[in-house]
Amino acid sequence: MTMQEKTVFITGASSGIGKATARLLVKSGHKVALTARSKDKLEALVNELGNENAFAVAADATNFDELKNAVDKTIEHYGKLDAAFANAGKGVSKAGTEEGDPDEWAQMIDININALLWTAKLTLPHLRKSQGHFLLTSSAAGRTSIKGSIYGATKWFAYGFGRNLAEEMKEWKGRCTTICPGMVNTPFFDEDKEDKLQPDDVAEAVLYAINANPRNSVREVYLMPAY
Repeated sequence: MTMQEKTVFITGASSGIGKATARLLVKSGHKVALTARSKDKLEALVNELGNENAFAVAADATNFDELKNAVDKTIEHYGKLDAAFANAGKGVSKAGTEEGDPDEWAQMIDININALLWTAKLTLPHLRKSQGHFLLTSSAAGRTSIKGSIYGATKWFAYGFGRNLAEEMKEWKGRCTTICPGMVNTPFFDEDKEDKLQPDDVAEAVLYAINANPRNSVREVYLMPAY
């Protein structure tokens, strides 16, 4: 099957998994629309990837109006949307329910849950037109029980939402993929360890799902370090 060029909208695109995914998609012949809060980082990435391949709009994914503007500008620029990758997310500095910080919880829920919902709501009307693809970053932590992990609970939501959304999108031949990585070597984690996955590993999973034959809905990709 000859690969068809696709336009992909990515949240959390200025660093880590989002940045690696943008690079790999462009290298593989796709176009990307990038959004994150850091305008400077986005502009630098667009310059690296080339204006003909990448377009960016700075936005806070937890702000519905800002995210809507980013999606609208993407449609104005490219004229269509084939895939969206809801990747923006964060953790907390203190684990545990008693020891946790409610303000951190609120911020994390905003980005890990609300921003995911906003991204789906805003992109689905465009994906419906292209019989497109929605992808999201959950976590290995969203597939297992971890003592006192509020972060893991938010990723359980993402995991369940992705499975439900896949059934919803199936009605119009859309596809939904939930990406579930273990620990990834990104600024998300304080420690830099060699035994983590790399952002490029997750980017490869995204590309695999997007490039699959349209008859093949890759519902989930679960990644763990091999050693």
